[in-house]
Amino acid sequence: MTDRYGREIEYLRLSVTDLCNYRCIYCMGPQGVPKRAHGDICSLEELEELAGAAVGLGVKKIRLTGGEPLVRRGIVELTAKLRALPGLEELTMTTNGALLPQLAAPLRRAGLDRLNLSLDTLRPERFAAITRTGSLDQFHAGLEAAAKAGFRNTRINVVLLGGINDDEIPALAALARDLPVSVRFIELMPIGVSAALPAETFVPAGRVLECLPQLEPAGQTGVARLYTAPGWAGTVGLISPMSNHFCSSCNRIRITCQGTLKPCLHSREEFPLRGLHGETLRRAMARAIAAKPQAHHLCRDHHSQTDRAMHEIGG
Repeated sequence: MTDRYGREIEYLRLSVTDLCNYRCIYCMGPQGVPKRAHGDICSLEELEELAGAAVGLGVKKIRLTGGEPLVRRGIVELTAKLRALPGLEELTMTTNGALLPQLAAPLRRAGLDRLNLSLDTLRPERFAAITRTGSLDQFHAGLEAAAKAGFRNTRINVVLLGGINDDEIPALAALARDLPVSVRFIELMPIGVSAALPAETFVPAGRVLECLPQLEPAGQTGVARLYTAPGWAGTVGLISPMSNHFCSSCNRIRITCQGTLKPCLHSREEFPLRGLHGETLRRAMARAIAAKPQAHHLCRDHHSQTDRAMHEIGG
């Protein structure tokens, strides 16, 4: 399935919940998010049907997101159902990792291919301050559980936060020196509560290369430009939605846990899909994909146009 600008849409980010066990300062307020009524979010069967329709239209990769996907009851069963979809080539998940000690092995057995783990600091007190409810020990336990379960090519996502964690760039990148992981530094975007953060909080991804001049280009995977250095076990990735737009090659769509399709993360436009089935559902998805805008308009002076917070969309 191609959009009107000729981009092949092959990647679905499927949000299974907007709830999270953390309260990260750039994602939500300290009070968390109101819990929705059970009927306000898609059932596991609905999520499976939506994913199946997307795969039928040409989607080859699905990433399970949240909120925090591991807090969704039945996540292992859903993973197994999605893994069985004919034509799906890759099934991945973004998680904070806190529940991986219990769930990493079942998820691997269910067919989950790869994990992205969120980590914004290596300092315990700073980790507690950023997440408000989490501990660094939880991350380390989750990373260890993922490795024991057989997950490989794990990616560690770091949101760059000026004046908060940018002094840790060398230390965070060093995880890729010692471990076979990809540490990906992601520019903060002005969406939801992050839009109200001070301007100095927004740090360009190029700062990483300034801090680590020994890094050399090592190709690209998805939207991440990769770098490494001699003797390093892994790679460093830079994801720059603010300073270096990659909209022209965007191949993704998003479906929220409420069953609406967002052709663009930062667009206000959404297409409701709940209650649709079969060919009617596929036609609605095709119309939504056709409405995908050519580019977003983010910069430091223009906030995201979406009415949703990041935890409601899935990133």
